[in-house]
Amino acid sequence: MTLKIFSFFILIALITMSCGKEKADFIIIDAKIYTVNQTFDIAQSFAVKDGKIIGVGSTKDIEAKFESDSIISMSGRFIYPGFIDAHSHFYGYGAMVFREVDLTETQSYEEVIERIKEFAAKNKTQWIEGRGWDQNDWQNKEFPTKEKLDEAFPEIPVYLTRIDGHAALVNSKALQIAGIDESTKMAGGEVLLKNGKPNGILIDNAMSLVVSKIPKFNHQENIKALLLAQENCFKVGLTGVCDAGLDKDMILLIDSMHKAGTLKMPIYAMLNPTDENFDYFVKKGIYKTDYLTVSSIKLYADGALGSRGAKLLKPYTDKENYSGILVAQPEYFDKMAEFAYKYNYQLNTHCIGDSAVRLILKTYAKYLKGKNDRRWRIEHAQIVDKEDFVFFGDFSIIPSIQTTHATSDMYWAEKRLGNERIKNAYAYKQLLEQNAWLPNGSDFPIEKIEPLLGFYAAVSRKDVNLFPEGGFQSENALSRVQAMKAMTIWAAKAAFEENEKGSLEVGKFANFVVCDRDLMEMPENEIFKTEILQTFVHGEKVFAK
Repeated sequence: MTLKIFSFFILIALITMSCGKEKADFIIIDAKIYTVNQTFDIAQSFAVKDGKIIGVGSTKDIEAKFESDSIISMSGRFIYPGFIDAHSHFYGYGAMVFREVDLTETQSYEEVIERIKEFAAKNKTQWIEGRGWDQNDWQNKEFPTKEKLDEAFPEIPVYLTRIDGHAALVNSKALQIAGIDESTKMAGGEVLLKNGKPNGILIDNAMSLVVSKIPKFNHQENIKALLLAQENCFKVGLTGVCDAGLDKDMILLIDSMHKAGTLKMPIYAMLNPTDENFDYFVKKGIYKTDYLTVSSIKLYADGALGSRGAKLLKPYTDKENYSGILVAQPEYFDKMAEFAYKYNYQLNTHCIGDSAVRLILKTYAKYLKGKNDRRWRIEHAQIVDKEDFVFFGDFSIIPSIQTTHATSDMYWAEKRLGNERIKNAYAYKQLLEQNAWLPNGSDFPIEKIEPLLGFYAAVSRKDVNLFPEGGFQSENALSRVQAMKAMTIWAAKAAFEENEKGSLEVGKFANFVVCDRDLMEMPENEIFKTEILQTFVHGEKVFAK
């Protein structure tokens, strides 16, 4: 046989072998892939075309059905659906990174002052803003007051948000600019006094009196904040976020950046309850693209437990005759529920205290009237009276939880609630049993942005120092399968996006993360040490270590 004839037969054989194979943009092989499909199958390989998964299975099966110029061997590494944060403040986090002093993990008021001084020495600004202080981490656990701020910064206004976002410390200059004095009253908020004068602490709605005076970001600064947030989120494996409270102009900027290809983070945006937002979005119906969903309204019922703004059925154990703050009247929530129901929008309400939870559960129930698929959400659902858990199941109300809140608050929460009421706080397993699913987020920047910390907190109920032994109220820990679903497919479901993301299945976007360890089988106490090696969104590699 001549060389030409031999070459001809080889060519025919190659054509025959490839005949019928579908062309893929790339193929992942030799991985341990947790698909998080309905049966939680494990695969070795998948093929991607036009940003979506077109085949999933064993390496042998995928290579038999698909061909590509890009075959990526993962050499046994571990792949999971891209993590989704079901409740965060994506833009707010970016703004904090861009312009604010990081006050997280400070151990004293004095350390807060020192960090601000260091920031002020490097940044010449009209206002000094900071976020993240928590007096519960200090030796003196009482709220700080403005005297030390006044001494250090007598002429520059200072606004420092507490870690929970529901209290702020300001100096006298900021109080003066905002026109706040001992006579100032604010529905749904409080100006704390010392010797009959404002002491610098503002609770919940009272914070807006100062915030309204702080210069807003310009267009370019907003873009920078969004891109900073995106960069950091991709690094920790997030391929989707739910931003819990945005306005029309910010959403339109996000949409324009998505369409320009500069912002690649998929975002489920909850609307702040303003007439402008309602007229532009709600009354026109749900707005949805491959990267942006606008289908919900975000409300606040109360404040936070750490600042004693959470509205409780009975007074705080550590503050006599005080039960917290309801930030709006019941009639307002009823009006909003009627409005959301009429326009087929989700209603997502911040509720920390058991009184706030009860009020919103009953308000929802009035309109939902039983089992349904509206997926109205209680954001946080942190303290639930034992009689009220059944409302979640009876009316298909979704508790949107943040498991790291339990491990952040566990050191002091019982002092606020007492040893009986604490048993119905952070009760994530009990809440899960109501509907057999729930989404998990972080509420960043209130907590850290890493989703693996939420996964670890869900299954261990411990901090990264492995405290407490046995876990905090470990009867409410989630299994690893439940915890994985809560930050993937269930987080997608909470945004009505489960048919396009949240699992690695044919027809869904190729949103996935590559890790160096097996989260489902590795030792529990090492989960938080796992490294994110690569992050993909819609088939595009957006981060590589």
